[in-house]
Amino acid sequence: MLKDFFSLLFPSLCAACGNGLYKHEQSLCISCIYKLPKTNFHLENDNPIAKIFWGRATIYSAASYYYFLKEGKVQHLIHQLKYKGQMEVGVFIGNLYGDELKQCVDFNTVDIIIPVPLHERKLKLRGYNQSEKFAQGLSESMDVETDFKTLYREFNSESQTRKSRYNRWQNVETAFKLNDFTSLRGKHILLVDDVITTGATLEACAQTLLQIPDVRVSIVTMAYAS
Repeated sequence: MLKDFFSLLFPSLCAACGNGLYKHEQSLCISCIYKLPKTNFHLENDNPIAKIFWGRATIYSAASYYYFLKEGKVQHLIHQLKYKGQMEVGVFIGNLYGDELKQCVDFNTVDIIIPVPLHERKLKLRGYNQSEKFAQGLSESMDVETDFKTLYREFNSESQTRKSRYNRWQNVETAFKLNDFTSLRGKHILLVDDVITTGATLEACAQTLLQIPDVRVSIVTMAYAS
């Protein structure tokens, strides 16, 4: 009864559309779960995400869950995750997408999931890494371990907003480093982030991970901003 009382005062809202959630709903309402614009890129080898990295990094497979449209519901969802403290949104989306990825031959051989790391200064300011929350959800539904320590961000680069593709790459090309990677030799690594635009940050992370002998690197993001 107490829980119902607080629900009346502080109703749970859908992170995408802002409508109230029913008791059986979490983070997203049923309507948004079915109507948000999915890319289905994980079903296509030569999809737009994979093409971003052609000639730039040797990526095994790549995909994004949603299309990111300006002022759209997916943008609102990402905003709730990154800036409004709704960490559970990342976990929930990871659960949803992981259920689909584990049925896909290109992703069901993943050995470890690694999120794009935040610099410790930004992590302290925000309190959490939104990509880690997405990785956590993927881990739960794919039954694959996460690694939050091997890949780290050595320095805090400037915001990528409004930078050109080349300047984005310059901004992050040497930002990422590796701790002891012995346990990752020969593994299939799934590198994950929230949104991909030019792919500069993910490329820098992938190139760093590809220094590990005999690894395969695949990439997945929550959304794709074309």
